[in-house]
Amino acid sequence: MKLLALPAFADNYIWMLHDGREALVVDPGEATPVIEALQTHGLRLSGILVTHHHGDHVGGIDALRSVLHGPVYGPAREAIPPPYTPLSDGDRVHWNGLDFEVIDVPGHTAGHIAYWSPRVGDSPLLFCGDTLFSAGCGRLFEGTPAQMSASLARLAALPGTTRVCCAHEYTLGNLRFAQAVEPGNAALAEHLRHCEALRGRGHPTLPSTIARERAINPFLRCREPEVVAAARRRHAAADDAVAVLAALREWKNEFR
Repeated sequence: MKLLALPAFADNYIWMLHDGREALVVDPGEATPVIEALQTHGLRLSGILVTHHHGDHVGGIDALRSVLHGPVYGPAREAIPPPYTPLSDGDRVHWNGLDFEVIDVPGHTAGHIAYWSPRVGDSPLLFCGDTLFSAGCGRLFEGTPAQMSASLARLAALPGTTRVCCAHEYTLGNLRFAQAVEPGNAALAEHLRHCEALRGRGHPTLPSTIARERAINPFLRCREPEVVAAARRRHAAADDAVAVLAALREWKNEFR
C-alpha cells in the first residue's frame, strides 16, 4: 500500500492510499490533483474520507463523483456535500482490507473527526485533518480550548509509531513558534534543521509520527515546565493544561 501527499491550493495535502489498482483519498479540497494522480498511476477511486466541512477539504467531492466507485465518508455532525455516510466516534470504515477507527476530535470545528488504522504496511496511520499539525494544532474556529485539549490528548495516546498525516504544510512556521515557546528543546532544534532540508529539496515534511509530536509539539506538551512557564508569561492565570493550551493558541494566532 502506497501513501501519497498530493499538493493542493497553496499548502494543503490531499492524502491518497493506493495498492496499484484501488485508491482512497482524504479531504479532497479540489479534484484536479486527485484526477491527475488517478490517471498517472492507473488507479480506480473507490473511497473518500472527509475529516471536517471546510471548503479546502470538501470542495472537490462533487467533481470527483463521476470517477468515484465507492462511498464518501464524513463527520455526522457537520454539513458534508451529500450523499455521504455519516460517522461518529467508534465507528469503523473498511476499505480494501484496511480498517479505520473513527475518533471524534472537536476543536478546530465542532464535529471534526479523525481516522486511525492500527496497521497500514508496517505501522499505524492517522488522518487528522486540521486538528493536529506537526508542531502545532488547528485554530479554534468552532470549538473550545477544553475540547481541543481533550482531542489532542486522544491523538497523543495513540501508538508512537503512528504516522501523522496532517492536511497542511505548516511545519516550518509551527516549529519556529515551538522554539519561541520551548527554546531549550534539543529535539525541536534538530527536527527544524531536518525539515528545513526537506523543504529545501521540495519534499513534504509529513507524515510525522506521534512519538515525534510528543517530543516537539507544544500543544501536546502543556504540562512540561518550560511550556507552562512560557504560557504564564503570556497569561499569568494559565494554571492547568487547558489554560496553557488556550494561551499558546492565542499566542500562535498572532505569531510572526
